[in-house]
Formats: sequence, C-alpha cells, structure tokens
Amino acid sequence: MTNKVKIKRGDTVQVITGPRADKGKRGEVIRVLPKENRIVVQGVNIRKKHQRQFQAEGRTMNPGIIEFEGSFDISNVMLVCPKCGEPTRVGLRRDDDGLPYRTCRSCGKDID
Repeated sequence: MTNKVKIKRGDTVQVITGPRADKGKRGEVIRVLPKENRIVVQGVNIRKKHQRQFQAEGRTMNPGIIEFEGSFDISNVMLVCPKCGEPTRVGLRRDDDGLPYRTCRSCGKDID
C-alpha cells in the first residue's frame, strides 16, 4: 500500500528540519518518490559526484565534479501556501462531484 502524498511536482516547499545549511530554504519540487516517501527539491540537499570520462551513444561525457540535488524524506518539508505565503499543513476536501482538492490549514483557501 502506498502513502497518499499531499505534495506534488511544481509545488513550493520549505525545509523545516535537516542540516543547518538547508533548514529554512524554499524551493520548487522537482520529483516526488511516493514509494520511498522521499522528495527532491531544487537547490536543496546539494550532492557532489566525481564523474569519470566515458562514451555513451557516440558522445564523450566530460569528466569532473557534478553537483545535483539529492532526495530526502518528505516529512522534512512543509508546503508553502500560494495565497498566504506561509508554510502550512495540507487538508483534503471533496467537491460536489467527489473529486478531492487540497486546502491550506492556516487560511482555509484552496491550493489547487
């Protein structure tokens, strides 16, 4: 059984726990990994990888140090409400047709 993730790709989130360098940062969600309960946020949890030179599909990939965003647990971030601009918990409500939509728990406005 997979967990219901209330954060989607393209949302703005704020890091609430983690390393001092990343705590309090805001960024856009690049990827959501619901099976692992993890998330990748732009500009947060930057990792470095030492890349060897290799050939792939007729092209030579240059060696060097590559920086990329690493994943971290989804419980370490809070969604930033686009209306009030504050980090908030997310509530789910259903409309008349029975379709769910996300709401801000702080101001009560719709997020979707």
